Amino acid sequence: MNILPNIKIIGLTLYLEKQKILVIGDTHIGYEEALNKQGILIPRMHLKEIFAEMDKVFEQVKPENVDKIVFIGDVKHEFGFISDQEWKDTLKFLDYLSEKTSGAKIVLLKGNHDTILGPIAKKKDIEIKDYFVADDIFLCHGHKLMDDNPDLKKAKTIIIGHEHPAINIKDDVRVEKYKCFLLGKYKKKNLIVVPSFNFVTEGTNVLQERLLSPFLNNISDFEVFVVGDKVYKFGKISDFEND
Repeated sequence: MNILPNIKIIGLTLYLEKQKILVIGDTHIGYEEALNKQGILIPRMHLKEIFAEMDKVFEQVKPENVDKIVFIGDVKHEFGFISDQEWKDTLKFLDYLSEKTSGAKIVLLKGNHDTILGPIAKKKDIEIKDYFVADDIFLCHGHKLMDDNPDLKKAKTIIIGHEHPAINIKDDVRVEKYKCFLLGKYKKKNLIVVPSFNFVTEGTNVLQERLLSPFLNNISDFEVFVVGDKVYKFGKISDFEND
C-alpha cells in the first residue's frame, strides 16, 4: 500500500520507490538482554524474527531494487555501552542485509539510544548521520526538532521513528494492539511516523499513552495504517477517539 505517492508500506518498512531506498525503524537490538538483566526472562528470538520479517519484505521488494537501506535510529537498545547481544546481533543483521542486497549502501541515523554506535559502524565501514535527505524527503530519528535545518526547510515529506506507534483495536470484548504507521502534517509538510522493527514489544498505544516525539503535538488528524496480515487504512486518530 502506498502511504504517499512513491512511498510504499512493505511490512514494517517503507520503500521509497523512486530512490530505491528501504527505511527501517527502531530495531532496539539487545532489548532482550536488557530485560534479562532486569530479571525478566524471555527467550532470545528477536534476531530470528527480524530475519523472518525481512525475508517477507524482500519477497515484495526485489533485493536488486534496493540501492540504499536507511535505519532511522535506535538500532541498538542500551544507552551507555554495547552489550554482547547488541554487538553480535547488530553485526549479523548488517551482514544479512549486505549479502541479501549484494552490497546496498547502509546508512545509520543516530537515535537517542545510539550514543555508542560508532564501534559497530566502524567495524562495517558504515556512515552514521543525524539525518538523511532523498530528494524532497527528510529522514531523521524524531527525538529532537531540526526546524533550523535548511534541508528540512526544503523538504516536502519528513519520515521519523522514535515513537514506536501502535494502536489498540477492540473486537467485541477482546482488545489487541497492532503496530501502525501514522501520516499527518508537521508545519504543512507531510509527516510519516514509522513503527518499531522490534518484535519483543508492540509499541506505544498512541490513543492513550504520552507521546515522546516533539514532532507530534496534536495527532487527531493523523491517518492510521495498521500492520496485520496486510496493511489496513483505518481512518484518522479522531475516529478512534470518538468511538
